[in-house]
Amino acid sequence: MNKISFYKYQGTGNDFIMIDNRNQTFPKNNTKLIAKLCDRKFGIGADGLILLELSNLQDFTMIYYNADGNEGSMCGNGGRCIVAFAKQLKIIDTHTTFDAVDGLHEAKIDKDIVSLKMKNVTEVQKFNTHLFLNTGSPHHIAFVDNIDSFDVYTNGKNIRYGSPYFEEGTNVNFVEQKDDNTFKVRTYERGVENETLSCGTGVTAVAIAAHKANKTDKTNAFLKTLGGTLEVYFDYDNNIYKNVFLKGKATKVFKGEIQTEA
Repeated sequence: MNKISFYKYQGTGNDFIMIDNRNQTFPKNNTKLIAKLCDRKFGIGADGLILLELSNLQDFTMIYYNADGNEGSMCGNGGRCIVAFAKQLKIIDTHTTFDAVDGLHEAKIDKDIVSLKMKNVTEVQKFNTHLFLNTGSPHHIAFVDNIDSFDVYTNGKNIRYGSPYFEEGTNVNFVEQKDDNTFKVRTYERGVENETLSCGTGVTAVAIAAHKANKTDKTNAFLKTLGGTLEVYFDYDNNIYKNVFLKGKATKVFKGEIQTEA
């Protein structure tokens, strides 16, 4: 039996198992173990698992796994949570630059508010029924009415596995505009294969898509998710969205130890 020490963090209800793996002791190729740790009945329970590792040039490296145990694409709320985790470990103070699967990310932290710089977005595809873009993870965005009663699970799953995404899949965001630059967002996340309380790369994609679709002319947006409100702000220059920041709370829930057979 092995004992794993972990921390649990959440950002607007998107929850993550955080593990300090600077000593490289975690069995990161064991997808079954990661999936079990994320299982809400038989494990700790989380939307994903994040390893904090050393970096050659930056403050640290973020390795993100989906709840199904497979390594995932960039996770915005996870990125904000790992910044708070790094501060708790005294690796950083108020500013950081770290490595992630989609490249370098800068961030700043003030108490429990983390502002995370996301990748530039150079292409937003517009269709009759939706928009599609990549903010470190792929996102399908559809504007709907009556979002509170909308069947996110069924519709999200159909789009996630359907044409043109198929097995590789996409995250699916349903959006209802509330005022000039406030939007209510519900997201079906691939890898979790369910609706989550919040998705950081998702709300980032929604803010950019809303601007591209002329729903707002503001370069910041407030995104209301089931887990709380996030803000996204950016510069728009020459059809490029840059200096894109995702801002919101990231907080520690608890720390613990779990026995594993692996």
